[in-house]
Amino acid sequence: MTCTQDVTMMAAALLILWGITVTLQADLLADKKFLLLPPVNFTIKITGLAQVLLHWEPNPHQEQRNAILGYAVRINAPEEDDYETRDTESQCVTVLHKGFSASVQTIYWDEHSLPASSWVSAELKDPPGSPGTSILNLTCITNTIAKMHLRPFEVSLHCTWLVGLDAPEDTQYFLYYRYGSWTEECQEYSQDILKRNIACWFPRTSIDSTGLQRLVVHVNGSSRHATIKPYDQIFHLHAIDEVNPPMNVTAEIKGTSLCIQWEKPVSGFPTHCFNYEVKIHNTRKSSVLIGAIKTNSFISIIDDISKYSVQVRAAVSAACRKNGQWSKWSQPIYMGNDGLKIAIEWFIILLMAAIVFILLILLLICRTCHLWTKLFPPVPAPKNNLQELFVSPNSEKAGSNETEVEVISFVEEHGFEILEDSVF
Repeated sequence: MTCTQDVTMMAAALLILWGITVTLQADLLADKKFLLLPPVNFTIKITGLAQVLLHWEPNPHQEQRNAILGYAVRINAPEEDDYETRDTESQCVTVLHKGFSASVQTIYWDEHSLPASSWVSAELKDPPGSPGTSILNLTCITNTIAKMHLRPFEVSLHCTWLVGLDAPEDTQYFLYYRYGSWTEECQEYSQDILKRNIACWFPRTSIDSTGLQRLVVHVNGSSRHATIKPYDQIFHLHAIDEVNPPMNVTAEIKGTSLCIQWEKPVSGFPTHCFNYEVKIHNTRKSSVLIGAIKTNSFISIIDDISKYSVQVRAAVSAACRKNGQWSKWSQPIYMGNDGLKIAIEWFIILLMAAIVFILLILLLICRTCHLWTKLFPPVPAPKNNLQELFVSPNSEKAGSNETEVEVISFVEEHGFEILEDSVF
């Protein structure tokens, strides 16, 4: 092989590479001019409480190229939301009492900078009903309860609401919940004075407190005088779950240490999913210590002359689900001896007993020795009876003309002598 042949072959290779580059650039320009068409047959169908299915089909006139196509979905009402999918249908959980509308368009899945198709839209009208007749202030609480058979735990549901401001007096409301594919109507209602349902209680439900699905509650109503507008609300379980207090809380004093232990609450979550708070109340000092921990034990330094109350509460940690509510405090456990308080009480009791004893002794002495009379002799009262000064003559002798003799008493005074008659 000569040098001329080598140069010729190199030139040919360069020409081939140049041709490939030109071809790729041409294909890319052609792709940029590739027009995307919007989907067809876009529909919205209600498939459950507060749940709709969006369905569409690819445009049959869409040119088939090597580009990967997808779809952009936009929820317009009741709340705006945007997402993308390569499927031709999408399920959406949303409230429907305000109506629902959505749009979809065809997009390049890998090249978002290239132009998408135009939008196609569909909507559901809001359900009929008179304004002001739907319920107000719907609140719900879930709670895990122990079960003796089958599954270890079950979840109860309790919901309350207010009657619509413009609802007729004969309005009656009915509540339903949906979790996943399960829908159930309430059977246990509480009523107001007009016998309208204002609360509902489900002792057992299909709700999984450890699950990630949302809870849907739907309330509709009936009346002879108006069409009652329905109401939907969607709840995240972590926001409404009422966690149970820790179980079997125990406390023990070892010297100057207060050792506290407990077990995790009744719950479908495992032990490592809980955070705890411990509250130690010193009744003598009226002080409270609250400690946050992740384990099921706690040790605190205390004094030995006080009485303490111990309580613990729990919450599911962010490691297992979103932060929710704290449980109620466990029943208080009282530990220790309030020595100072007991000593004061005994001192007061003994002091009062001593005072009473001394008073009784003094009273007995005064009564025995007549000390009261000697210390406080009676003051003589003035004589008001004139008969004590004069002796009255006896004038009751009938038929007597004798003259009564008046006897005069002489009082002997010092310095004077009484003269007696003497015979000379």
